[in-house]
Amino acid sequence: MGVVFGVLGPVTAWDSAGDVIALKGPKHRAVLARLIVARGRVVPVGRLVDDLWVDPPGDGVGAVRTFVAALRRAVEPERPPRAPSRVLVTEGPGYALRAGSDEVDAWRFEEVVGASRPAGELVASLDEALGWWRGPAYAEFADEGWARAERSRLAELRLRAVERRAEAKLVLGRPAEAVPDLDAHVTEHPWREDGWRLLALALYRTGRQRDALAVLRRARALLAEQLGLDPSPALRRLEEDILRQADQAEPGQDATARVWAEATAAYDRAVASGARARLESTVGILRNLAVTGGGGLEAAREQRTAAIAAAEELGDAELTARVIGAYDVPAIWTRSDDPRQAAEVVAAAERTLGVLPAGNDVLRARLLATVALESRGDRSGRGREAALEAERIARGLDDPGLLAFVLNGVYMQTFQRAGLAPERDEIGAELVGLSGRHGLVTFEVLGHLIRVQARSALGDFPGADLHALAADELAARHELPLVSVFTQWYRALRLAASSETAEAASAYRNAIAQLDGTGMPGLETGLPALAQLCLRVQQGLPAQTDEHTDWGPYEPWARPLVSLARGRTSEAAAALRETPEPPRDLLFEAMWCLTARAAITVDDRELMRRAHSELTPAAAELAGAGSGLITLGPVSQYLHDLNVALDQP
Repeated sequence: MGVVFGVLGPVTAWDSAGDVIALKGPKHRAVLARLIVARGRVVPVGRLVDDLWVDPPGDGVGAVRTFVAALRRAVEPERPPRAPSRVLVTEGPGYALRAGSDEVDAWRFEEVVGASRPAGELVASLDEALGWWRGPAYAEFADEGWARAERSRLAELRLRAVERRAEAKLVLGRPAEAVPDLDAHVTEHPWREDGWRLLALALYRTGRQRDALAVLRRARALLAEQLGLDPSPALRRLEEDILRQADQAEPGQDATARVWAEATAAYDRAVASGARARLESTVGILRNLAVTGGGGLEAAREQRTAAIAAAEELGDAELTARVIGAYDVPAIWTRSDDPRQAAEVVAAAERTLGVLPAGNDVLRARLLATVALESRGDRSGRGREAALEAERIARGLDDPGLLAFVLNGVYMQTFQRAGLAPERDEIGAELVGLSGRHGLVTFEVLGHLIRVQARSALGDFPGADLHALAADELAARHELPLVSVFTQWYRALRLAASSETAEAASAYRNAIAQLDGTGMPGLETGLPALAQLCLRVQQGLPAQTDEHTDWGPYEPWARPLVSLARGRTSEAAAALRETPEPPRDLLFEAMWCLTARAAITVDDRELMRRAHSELTPAAAELAGAGSGLITLGPVSQYLHDLNVALDQP
């Protein structure tokens, strides 16, 4: 055997002598890991560039080629100069890893777990294979979208290996050996029904009937209280057998064969029909987990793409559509928490739409709504097109839950120009009414929060107050902790809009503190700095100039004002010329108002005319207040200042 690659832990490689090969820096390891994930398929260079950098450097392609050349020298040190690589090969538009199934530890592990062997051999092989794990798979790439599905798949395979080993020990008549491992297994992974079943069976076969029944009661309580699920038929049958004191404590040869056959069949079901059911139930769990915020929201996002990838691997378009569309978590913020993951979900939804059999209107509408929601800020028009098609389908069906989900998608795509707060207010009002009639609590909260935003944009703060209060009351009653994040920010906005500057600054400090740990980086990043800037602009003060300020995604629109505050007018003018068009989202008007202020100061007349044109439809609104978080004051004031600067009436 030549070079062996390891991904069951930090990514590494060993030479034929078993010595670790120096793979240089993290980008080199990332390239290698990405090619291993592809399992021999060619990965285009452009895709590698996108996967390696959020903001690729100018010569990203050249950098990738440099990394590949260095990896080739490391893994094939004796390859003659100019001789083609036999491991990291160039094919078509990219690169592929050519390695045998025994040359990547994860591939070998998968073969061992899936092998049909006598119980004694299986215990020995699984003991060895589980020893190959040096930590979480692809450990240093836990946050990379391209690694998520494979990391989750391998983690699931490892759990199944532990359970298969325990099954084999039971067949061999060694239940006492299996108990400690299974006890640790269910403690760390309490949602594993097979783990609970095997632990109870092992305890029973060691003569501990009372402990076995206690384990089954624990499993039943956990599934019911935490997940709202009933025990599986296998768990119920085992409990009945133990209560009847069925002859499973000392199985004879026939019983042993029967149990081993059942174990093998259970494994097959886990990758066939059982996997389908578990995938769908998993998405339901993730949906409930997401509304808890913090780590729950982050975990739900991470596992969602893994579930979608697993569904696609099974080749069932309807199952994939259900897995994608079941994640109907209400969304209020128009910047994605994970743009790369959102793009992956959209791509999967579009692929599934292309192969979904005709007549599946509900699934089609859910896929289209998912495209609309995950395409927030989309400039291509596809997101809005998907939203409108989903709405057309949903309004023809008697499915309130579907319509609520679709309306969320329509809301997310109602930012094609400034001044659309009245349209979003209508969407919020329909959501409140629809959800209230049908007990759709999370969508009722969403409707109230949309109306908080819209009424704030229109300057109707008494109306916004009522909806904020209603949202808070529902959140308290149904334990929805993320809601208070938005209502607390709204109350700071309310003070800022009333020119109560000191109180607003204090309220924003409290609101900023509440952002920590919410699991919403799309909301959190850059928002504290933007809130402070808005307060300063409203007071006629220059922008803050602390060089350590984290402007996040708002940096291009803040930069000209920061340069002006430092007295660098030419620098500000140059930065202004590079300012991109703002994303079409809740802060569209606010970003244009910041641009307008800078353009007036540096006398950029072309940009002033553009700002005037973009802001005119929102003349009756408060800039930024449609976010429910910040405001820069009346848009009409910015239009007036632009008219004066342009010598227009």
